[in-house]
Amino acid sequence: MAGLTFDTGALIAIEHRRHRIRRVFATAVRDNVRVTVPAAVVVEWWRGRTDIAEDILAAVDVEPLDEGLAQAAGEAIGLVPGATAVDAIVMASAARRGDVVYTSDFADVTRLQAHFRAVRVLAV
Repeated sequence: MAGLTFDTGALIAIEHRRHRIRRVFATAVRDNVRVTVPAAVVVEWWRGRTDIAEDILAAVDVEPLDEGLAQAAGEAIGLVPGATAVDAIVMASAARRGDVVYTSDFADVTRLQAHFRAVRVLAV
């Protein structure tokens, strides 16, 4: 199974106990499937310490923004009108590993598939 990359909306959905994404997350954790969250997503999502936020962070790999990831995301922003930095980082991150992206921002993230063609995007 491919790994998973979560965007901000996916983390919020887990926090708000939305059944579908919580099931996906629990299954991934149980089956030792890597769940990656780019550090830029944590910036958008984190609003302070809560038990559930701590539990989520403990179960995912937070990926730092390195030069290569920043460059890949920047190229995507240049080629995809209206793309945001965080969405481009999420897609570039997933493209590195061949991950599936889970997002609540399906329309915006799928526009980036024009640049990251191999990344599969699923709605939360």
